[in-house]
Amino acid sequence: MRVAFLTWRDSTHPDGGGSEVFVEEVGRELVRRGHSVTVFCAAHGTAPQSEDLDGVRILRRGGRLTVYPRGLLWVLWRRRSIDAVVDVINGLPFATPLVRRRGLVALWHHVHDRQWQIIYPGWRGRLGWFMEGRVTPWLYRRVPMVTVSEASRDDLIRLGMHRELIQIASNGLNSATLGAPRSATPRLCVLARLVPHKQIEHAIDLVADLAAEQPGLRLDVIGEGWWHDPLVSHARERRVEHLVTFHGHVPAVVRDRLLGQAWLMVLPSVKEGWGLAVLEAAGQGTPSVVYRAAGGVRESVVDGSTGVLVDDYPELVDAVRSLLVDQPRREELGKNALERSSTFTWSRTTDAVEQTLARATVSGRRR
Repeated sequence: MRVAFLTWRDSTHPDGGGSEVFVEEVGRELVRRGHSVTVFCAAHGTAPQSEDLDGVRILRRGGRLTVYPRGLLWVLWRRRSIDAVVDVINGLPFATPLVRRRGLVALWHHVHDRQWQIIYPGWRGRLGWFMEGRVTPWLYRRVPMVTVSEASRDDLIRLGMHRELIQIASNGLNSATLGAPRSATPRLCVLARLVPHKQIEHAIDLVADLAAEQPGLRLDVIGEGWWHDPLVSHARERRVEHLVTFHGHVPAVVRDRLLGQAWLMVLPSVKEGWGLAVLEAAGQGTPSVVYRAAGGVRESVVDGSTGVLVDDYPELVDAVRSLLVDQPRREELGKNALERSSTFTWSRTTDAVEQTLARATVSGRRR
């Protein structure tokens, strides 16, 4: 098949995250299976307009918002040379059902509900949630859909999507276990885009609240984003700026070394479709502590076996405090997390996506 992914950014974008990794890893695997893959996304910085990524063609056009109409026009223009289109819905859709019926699949990692008001307080957040919660489900009501967890599928069903049209394709993992030596002193890490709804302030607060009873406690923040400066200010306000290191974007080998050194990974996000960071930490034998209400993390973390689910910040503090002083328990969770991580592969993820693409192409011909 000739497959096109429409997504508002790629993994090299300053705001790139797990969704973009998903698209590119699946794209690579589809190419290895003999398909042709193009990813259409927004331009940014000095990134080239066109680029080859292990056989995946990357096209960068438009900006944060203009990428949507440009992507739609590109699909309309190339309609005869594309067999299948994957419309990646990150809050806003590309509205491809307006111009295409055959071979159309929507990739919707998670519903953003609360995130709209966190990022855009006021009328803009209400408008965004109206678009995602009302308009998008109506527009895509007959479109086969891929999501990454049962939690996200249930959220989509609550919005009115049909269960039989939704295929789950959980994230994979391709990083090798480095076996980095664990830090001799207590060390936490958080791997995430630096945006408000990741609530990285909670990880910084953990350091402030536990530093007195945990000598040498440190926090590594891995990732970058437009919320960087407020987070640095928050660390300064909590008087722990000397205990928190902001690493920014780092190569995968550095990321994995930092994850492997950490005693625990903390992901205090409001919402996650799955939580690829949890899997990447598990791949280095590091268990995670996450908020149960975030959704998909209830599946990427097996509570009490590969990590811990908590309900609020006080429980987060208690869970981290308990694990920092209980080395045997930490090591047991880390061992279980590592073993489970090996069962998640991008090949398996791509199986589900490829099957959905094939069904969408056939059903489109019948309509």
